[in-house]
Amino acid sequence: MTQTLNNRHAVDRLNIYKVSPEIYDAMMKLSGASAKDIDPMIGELVKIRASQINHCAFCLDMHVADARKQGETEQRLALVAAWEEAGDLFTDRERAALELTEAITSLHDGHVPDAVYANAAEVFTEKELAQVIAMAVTINAWNRFNVATRMPAPRR
Repeated sequence: MTQTLNNRHAVDRLNIYKVSPEIYDAMMKLSGASAKDIDPMIGELVKIRASQINHCAFCLDMHVADARKQGETEQRLALVAAWEEAGDLFTDRERAALELTEAITSLHDGHVPDAVYANAAEVFTEKELAQVIAMAVTINAWNRFNVATRMPAPRR
């Protein structure tokens, strides 16, 4: 079946998690490991920012809702995409996590710049830094699965 999307033809996509449930299981295990010992709000900010960059509506919808449930404010949620311009609305640790997430997600220079890594290393312990990196890598994997298969955001 073909449908028209933005003047282009798109074919129906598979639900990768139903076709290959072992992929979903592995991703859930990776998600759990990456969230261990990390501030849950920093984790949600990382997931939101990567999902914005990757245009993953499914993950963006999910993690904005999760952040709200954890008490995140509407103002901060609205400004995640412009965190650099938001002054002190985000903490040093949150800004470092967002900057590192952007570098890991985009990889414009083919690597994470030393200054970005050093900034994050200054505000996180080694264990926390490992978790922030793992969280960014994990949400990028989820985003890529969902964008590749055009997983729609749920209708509310």
